[in-house]
Amino acid sequence: MTMRLPILCLSILLLALPACRQEQAPVPEPAAVPAEQTPAQPEPPLAQPGVVERTAEVPRFAATAVDGTLYDLAAHRGRWVVVNFWATWCKPCIKEMPELAALHTMRQQIEVVGLAYEDITVEEMRAFLQERPVSYPIVILDPMSPPQDFATPRGLPTTYLLAPDGTVARHFLGPVTAYDIENAVKAGGGRIE
Repeated sequence: MTMRLPILCLSILLLALPACRQEQAPVPEPAAVPAEQTPAQPEPPLAQPGVVERTAEVPRFAATAVDGTLYDLAAHRGRWVVVNFWATWCKPCIKEMPELAALHTMRQQIEVVGLAYEDITVEEMRAFLQERPVSYPIVILDPMSPPQDFATPRGLPTTYLLAPDGTVARHFLGPVTAYDIENAVKAGGGRIE
């Protein structure tokens, strides 16, 4: 009998052991999604109203400058034109203004136009230019309605160099120097005189 008790206990333990083991539930296979319920691929974001994504190959632009004269890009064909988007609150823009003015004055084949991309009145701009005069024309742009032939600036300053035929020869994002412009003119086949 002494031997039967441990064997009996061991037998009960072996029978109970499988009952204690946690049974794993079978993993269900993913259900097939009918084609009409397949999640749609995300659509590309829509362009924001008034935002121009690309600059035209030959951008056109005409507007009244702060001095009251009409500035028309087409009238300046035959020369290299530097189109500089800037603002009075932009420190790098202000820093490059004297160099752009010198370039405009000293180089016969290069002209500069400043497009003030900000909400400012003509009187406020004239007061600003009294303190920081430039030799090139300044046009105030409505930031809510920028020129449609130029991409909406992603940062200031933004500068375009237009070749004598009116095409975009180079686009600069950030401050630009006269040296940068002159090298771009040379790379485009122009001469610096």
